[in-house]
Amino acid sequence: MDVMVERVAGLDVHKDTVVACVLTGPPLGPVTRALRVFGTTTRALLDLQEWLDEHAVTDVVMEATGIYWRPVFNVLQHESATVEEPTGLKLILANPQHVKNVPGRKTDLRDAEWLAQLARHGLERASFVPARPVRELRDLARYRKKLVGQLSAEKNRAQKVLEELGSPICESTRMR
Repeated sequence: MDVMVERVAGLDVHKDTVVACVLTGPPLGPVTRALRVFGTTTRALLDLQEWLDEHAVTDVVMEATGIYWRPVFNVLQHESATVEEPTGLKLILANPQHVKNVPGRKTDLRDAEWLAQLARHGLERASFVPARPVRELRDLARYRKKLVGQLSAEKNRAQKVLEELGSPICESTRMR
């Protein structure tokens, strides 16, 4: 297979850790592999960003597992984007179904290396990730919907208690 990218990183993201594998090297030359495990705190993710910068990584691929990818994506996107160069790192969020590894001895280090190899050869398919303002707006809309649902549930509970007590308030007016 042809090598498309010379400096790539694969990130296997979990709740408490991010396993990173960087593959560097020319298309026909030897490949250098660097592995490291990071935490998921903001400071640890900034360390991850610095480590990727030290290796001059241009493309980063990670699996979209649950919601754990979100802080990693946000930190890498924020730290890599500047006014002069708005793109920074090329961040690729891959669907886990599309980047499954071969069954067998499965470890986090091997998963990270597999993701890096896919990115190195240009075989990953990126999932759609809307722009940051759109993601934030969607989060606010979901939170509002949740609060409205909770308000309705509380109103219904209060109505039920009043009805069970035989309150005259319930018979004359309905709570809204």
